[in-house]
Amino acid sequence: MKLTLKVWRQKDGQAKGKLETYVLDDVNSHMSFLEMLDVLNEQLIAKREEPIAFEHDCREGICGTCSLVINGQPHGPMQKTTTCQLHMRHFNDGDTIVIEPYRAVAFPVLKDLVVDRAALDRIIQAGGFVSVSTGQAQDANAIPVEKDQASHAFDAAACIGCGACIAACPNSSAMLFTSAKVSHLALLPQGKVEAKRRVLNMVKQMDLEGFGNCSNITACEAECPKGISVENIARMNREYLSASFTSEEL
Repeated sequence: MKLTLKVWRQKDGQAKGKLETYVLDDVNSHMSFLEMLDVLNEQLIAKREEPIAFEHDCREGICGTCSLVINGQPHGPMQKTTTCQLHMRHFNDGDTIVIEPYRAVAFPVLKDLVVDRAALDRIIQAGGFVSVSTGQAQDANAIPVEKDQASHAFDAAACIGCGACIAACPNSSAMLFTSAKVSHLALLPQGKVEAKRRVLNMVKQMDLEGFGNCSNITACEAECPKGISVENIARMNREYLSASFTSEEL
């Protein structure tokens, strides 16, 4: 395949960025999207030009770092697929592909396609954990958990923190991400002890980071590579309302 790529290039967070055009010949349809970018970078390096900076790690759809906006869609046109799992067979010969970084005030561009997503880490640090004393692990069945509750908790825990929900939202809301982290702990007995403190602190940190509000457009669920449901947002709202009225100053 012959493809025309329009790639966002930006030297650093202070520089003004723009779309640069590149043409790739003989793109193998079996390549992944990131492998295609690897080939482009090899060609740029051979010409002694600056390669394109983009994030990747596992390339197995697990880590969530391969966060790109491809033709206006986070992670590209395939549903429930990360960028590293997207293959070039889903594009056609002669296509023009626009590749941009995630756009959000809380995700400043560091270089080219790389953005700083540390805001998500700070939301986790605010309460996305269970405080327990270390020691010997308990037996697996020591704390019985209902199958339905365990399934919902597992579904929420599938969130890989890629930020696609934020990039898809016109308000740059982090509600789906935050609610997934709140939900998977709130649904389990181990997470009940700190439930009120958790939801209050995580929502507070989310607001401090500059993310927008949810307006129920549900673009976040549509673009999430793991199919995280907006039902988690409703659950978090209930948790937050309950904690706001019943908790003491935390």
